[in-house]
Amino acid sequence: MRTYEIAAIPGDGIGVDVTAEARKVLDVAAAEHGFELRWTEFDYSCERYSATGEMMPEDGVATLAGFDSILLGAVGFPGVPDHVSLWGLLIPLRRAFSQYVNLRPVRLLPGTTSVLADRTADELEMVIVRENSEGEYSTLGGRHNEGRPDEFVLQESVFTRVGVERIIRYAFELARTRSRRVCSATKSNGIIHTMPFWDEIFELVAAEYPDVEAEQCHIDALAARMVQQPDRLDVIVASNLFGDILSDLAAAVTGGLGMAPSGNINPERTHPSMFEAVHGSAPDIAGKGIANPVAQILAAAMMLDHLGETTAARAVDAAVEKVLAEGKVATPDLGGKATTEQLGTAIAEAV
Repeated sequence: MRTYEIAAIPGDGIGVDVTAEARKVLDVAAAEHGFELRWTEFDYSCERYSATGEMMPEDGVATLAGFDSILLGAVGFPGVPDHVSLWGLLIPLRRAFSQYVNLRPVRLLPGTTSVLADRTADELEMVIVRENSEGEYSTLGGRHNEGRPDEFVLQESVFTRVGVERIIRYAFELARTRSRRVCSATKSNGIIHTMPFWDEIFELVAAEYPDVEAEQCHIDALAARMVQQPDRLDVIVASNLFGDILSDLAAAVTGGLGMAPSGNINPERTHPSMFEAVHGSAPDIAGKGIANPVAQILAAAMMLDHLGETTAARAVDAAVEKVLAEGKVATPDLGGKATTEQLGTAIAEAV
């Protein structure tokens, strides 16, 4: 029997609840499709930070390196600053494991409603390919003359030729499996160094893919298009910051963050990849059992696909669509009264 070693990091808040449901669904899919998932759970979280002063132990990266994949819950909780929780766990793992692709597919699922009037599911499907290891999310810089009238901060962005080229090439390869359209998010009219550099490399890579329609669009105009003409978009490639913003906007117009999965991908498969929901830990509803587990379940399906269990991944996707289309079991954000566990169970049974 095919066996995969999976690290589960439930994290904080609703991450604990939705990760439990994702594991439930995946165990059913594994049993149905002839493979086994061996789970090892880790307590890396803000709760751990509050108790020990660290989000994960010093050997956390080395420990996780031995797993086939990682399923991550939400990270963040009141009392622990966001920059502490993110830079103490999520970002170090992305960089240590060379997960330089953040893949965020977004689509309007059955039984859900877009905030965009009269838009249909075929008009609201796209994927954001976000650079995940450099760009605007850099530690270079500093804060100077703190507390004085002449106080200032300096934040540096880092764009390497290797980093930019490989994420853009990934987007073009992905487009060849879809609609053969790529739109690059830029802001070269206002950001004088990094964005013209990004644009130049985009043009060079695009020339190698004459079968793919390539377009560059300023980030502000692209955000407007996502709302006004989403049907014109399919594969979007963007820097770390731009991709982060656009993917949340795309999720908002296709039903909300509770429906949006993501993968932190190491395309070369030399390190484990990591999968998570786009949404946060939602402390306001933590522990109430009403969180929507769909995003985490879809992220888990992405993990199965990355592991090569494509048939099982499609079965999970189909089960999600079936349950949502029927509308009999739905969490409050979907207009129903079901609990997190009840929706997870319904999807597992549909698998």
